[in-house]
Amino acid sequence: MTATPVELGLDTFGDVTRGATGELLSDAETIRNVVDQAVIADEVGLAFFGVGEHHRREFAVSSPEIVLAAAASRTSNIHLGTAVTVLSSDDPVRLYERFATLDAVSGGRAEVILGRGSFTESFPLFGFDLADYEELFEERLDLFGMLRSEQPVTWQGRTRPALSGADVFPKTENGLRTWIGVGGSPESVVRTAHHGYGLLLAIIGGAAARFRPYVDLFHRTRAAMGAELLPVGVHSPGHVADSDEQAWEELYSAMKANRDAIGAERGWPPYSRLQFQHDLGPEGSVYAGSPETVAKKVAATVRTLGLDRFDLKFSNGTLAHEKMLRSIELYGTRVAPLVYDMLADD
Repeated sequence: MTATPVELGLDTFGDVTRGATGELLSDAETIRNVVDQAVIADEVGLAFFGVGEHHRREFAVSSPEIVLAAAASRTSNIHLGTAVTVLSSDDPVRLYERFATLDAVSGGRAEVILGRGSFTESFPLFGFDLADYEELFEERLDLFGMLRSEQPVTWQGRTRPALSGADVFPKTENGLRTWIGVGGSPESVVRTAHHGYGLLLAIIGGAAARFRPYVDLFHRTRAAMGAELLPVGVHSPGHVADSDEQAWEELYSAMKANRDAIGAERGWPPYSRLQFQHDLGPEGSVYAGSPETVAKKVAATVRTLGLDRFDLKFSNGTLAHEKMLRSIELYGTRVAPLVYDMLADD
């Protein structure tokens, strides 16, 4: 882990939001708003801006690299990446080339977070069989790791054509920072350690403390390999407003709309105020409230897990663009300094 202060970043799935009169915005306007959100995140000094990949009506972004390239042209310092890229239904060669290109146009600010995908719409869309879910990820992860060397690659597997001395272009100037997004299985943690990627834990339910064994397992596995320690981060939902009551009122209805739409497909019960209040507490995974409230919970999670990065998923369902801009502003100008002060006091 690094000795520098924890990196504070943001994630969005490009959730389709509602306008001033209550109507859903178009996908196109939502995507333009995502770029504007990245610009504000850069202006307030945040470390990372991540954009997820989805292929369903609730989320406008299916090609995050293009959105990130647009953001790169309007930002200067913030790192830009995915949250996550569904590696299992993509081609590792094209994926690496796209991110190497993003790294070039952004001046070395590109990152990629790889994942298997908790949403599976991309599999039938691109002609993959869900029966191959595990094998697709394993083979593509293996090939992607070889491509990171930026040397000619010879590779053979079952789920894509073999390669013999294949080279990829463009080359990056300093390599491509890569993470794996993990939902919380020991097998995924060990695999991430063995492949040599940063560990990004998606904590969207329950207390952060229950993920401490996974962090310890990750570091133990790397140590047993005689390999250097690698960074650990967390991705969790939240929202910042001027007061607790304002943040909670703004967030609840937007989050409920999103949770209920997805939950209807997965057999979840409707999201309730009682569940929301639990999620806001120390045993929950929602980081919402005033800058002081959010900072205390973020700092506690960083301490508990020994984090190198914390990414707040600031887009939540139909939450309005203007409210998200204010949330980003407060996260960068108020929450971040408070978190750094709290951690410095340790």
